[in-house]
Amino acid sequence: MSRSLDGQDRLQLLEEIIGAPSGHLALAAVLTETLDRVREVLQVDTATVLRYQAGGQQLVAIAAAGIEEEVHQGVRVPVGTGFAGRVALDREPVVLDHVDETTVVNSLLWERGLRAMLGVPMVVGADLVGVLHVGSVRERRFTEAETGTLQLLADRLAMAIQVEALEENRAATMALQRSLLPDVLPDLPGLAFAARYVPGAETGLGGDWYDLFALPGDRVGVVMGDVSGHGLEAAVIMGRLRSALRAYALDCDDPAETLGKLDRKANHFEHGAMATVAYAIIDPGRDSLRLSLAGHLPPVLARPGEPGELVTAPVDPPIGLSLGRPERRTTVVELPLDGALAFYTDGLVERRDRPVDDGMTELAATIRAGEPERVCARVMATMIGSRPAQDDVALLVVHRHAR
Repeated sequence: MSRSLDGQDRLQLLEEIIGAPSGHLALAAVLTETLDRVREVLQVDTATVLRYQAGGQQLVAIAAAGIEEEVHQGVRVPVGTGFAGRVALDREPVVLDHVDETTVVNSLLWERGLRAMLGVPMVVGADLVGVLHVGSVRERRFTEAETGTLQLLADRLAMAIQVEALEENRAATMALQRSLLPDVLPDLPGLAFAARYVPGAETGLGGDWYDLFALPGDRVGVVMGDVSGHGLEAAVIMGRLRSALRAYALDCDDPAETLGKLDRKANHFEHGAMATVAYAIIDPGRDSLRLSLAGHLPPVLARPGEPGELVTAPVDPPIGLSLGRPERRTTVVELPLDGALAFYTDGLVERRDRPVDDGMTELAATIRAGEPERVCARVMATMIGSRPAQDDVALLVVHRHAR
């Protein structure tokens, strides 16, 4: 027999289900503990949380009480299919008084003899987080008050899951990005390097990256790139593009050819992804480099005793955005002795209150030839100062010195 509730009982019952704060427990333990209380208080036999996976348009069981096999067996339900899929699609509570293969995708539920089920959506704002459902092996009618209480609980659990997901995403993004950015810049004859990377205060970690690597024939590859978007997805795409570019660089002597191969790879395997990339190869004599720009801002070159200036080089389409195989061009750039060349991403020069061209002009006026760490420090002090960077900032300075 179901427990009779009126509207005034809902918050009291919700507090009874949630119980004492469990701040010391991990999310999985909190969910399991809460579902155990749901079974007891609502007098049901099963309670399950399924988390929404947007990429696969499906729900995945992440916590269960009563039929724990849902989690152990990795139960998955396509959105729009069966009971839970209908709850997710309509984002409305659903009550079932008949549980079998015609109404429920997950065979575990009817095989255990469930006869009645109630499911509610887990939503935060406009974002679907998952589905919370309960089931009974006895025939029963779920009341409006019970439905309202379960919905309140689902709303609270959805918020906790989303907060946890954001933290997991940030932690994973930081770990991935740190593993891909060079820990130590290479020590190469005739060259010195310095770099900075600062995540955006508003956008968080994203897909900005820089790279330096030795190539056959005493050449040096220099990369600065920026994947559109932020978070773990952008960082993962960044990692794949970085690895692919390194592989192509071993087989291609022309930066434009390398970026052409990278563009083809991105269009085929990274649908919807877009990145800007500057790729240069410093020659063995260190007095020049070959540069190709795929939608990226031009570097700044500072000769000894002269103000910095933007390198004049054609800008070709970004990676992943071009149709067909556009012509990509390589420009030869002089690298004078004791000169400095600065590569950067748009977060360094772009602000809401000014055009990006003004930021590039200010950057060029800021850079002077010199020891690369000092150049980086001066640039960051002038361009960022005491204001948190709105977007990711990556900066790499190359200094040529006598061997």
